[in-house]
Amino acid sequence: MDYFLQSPQWADFQRALGRTVHEQSGPGWRFLAVEESNPAGKLLYSPYGPVAESLAAFDAALAALTDLARNNGAVFVRVEPVTAGFEAAEADAVLGSRGLQPAPVNQQPELSWIVDLDRDFKDVLADMKPVNRNLFRNIHKKGVTFRSSQDPAEISVLLEFLHMTAARNGFKPQSDEYLSQVARSLMPAGAATLFIAELDGHPIAAALAYDSADTRTYAHAALDDTHRKLSAGIPLLVTLIADAQAKGLKHVDLWGVAPSDQPDHKWAGFTAFKKSFGGREIAYPGTWDLPVRKVRYGSYQLARKGAQLAKKLRARSRALTNS
Repeated sequence: MDYFLQSPQWADFQRALGRTVHEQSGPGWRFLAVEESNPAGKLLYSPYGPVAESLAAFDAALAALTDLARNNGAVFVRVEPVTAGFEAAEADAVLGSRGLQPAPVNQQPELSWIVDLDRDFKDVLADMKPVNRNLFRNIHKKGVTFRSSQDPAEISVLLEFLHMTAARNGFKPQSDEYLSQVARSLMPAGAATLFIAELDGHPIAAALAYDSADTRTYAHAALDDTHRKLSAGIPLLVTLIADAQAKGLKHVDLWGVAPSDQPDHKWAGFTAFKKSFGGREIAYPGTWDLPVRKVRYGSYQLARKGAQLAKKLRARSRALTNS
């Protein structure tokens, strides 16, 4: 699978946000890395990268990243090698033996849900729950239609619905400016598409997808509360999947899902939604740090762990006081 977070179009988008982006490649490897900062200082973050065809190529990419970090004054490199010549289950051994250590928090989902498109679409539909198939085939009888757009101005449709969803569920979506810049950067390049469900010509749901060379990623979606009973988000996603296959893409990545053994996970609800479209789970190695300035990085980790311990002690003290 090819991931949009390592695409030239994503690099252009990051630069449009004012960030410094580095792109390098060599025999069997490539990476996109963004300069970021945290309490340790500057770091180079390669989302879902580096990409490598083998472990030897991965080692070459790591060496290039390390040199780049040193030359740019970075304290450490942060990587997520999802396609680097080894399986997720081997990550501890492969990455640990190369001096990497798990980051404090995974930047991207550890698990995702993939719908494979290298077959007849009727077989893709057959793997979905019956209600999904029926809605896709019959919702037009209720006056609902679907269309796609690569007009950046139409991102306002999604933004309005995201505001509704955020108010209802109490979460903070990506900022309007961030998603508007996504639209301005990626839509004209053909790397992002907005899918819109309409009732009698008026938008009632929208979903934004990012495309790489072979994979479409379902990134942001929301709907109008007043038409919630129509469940337009389901056939809208089926339409997005069908369009991906028509364009010759091989996979649709429905993005993060909760572990199956954690029914109370905060993502459990939309995990069940995503799994209702058929597909398979994929596990990733997670986010790992490679210290370049080891003393500085070690001090950062000690300070971070000390702050966490102090926070726990304060919480325990308050609990004892209130008991």
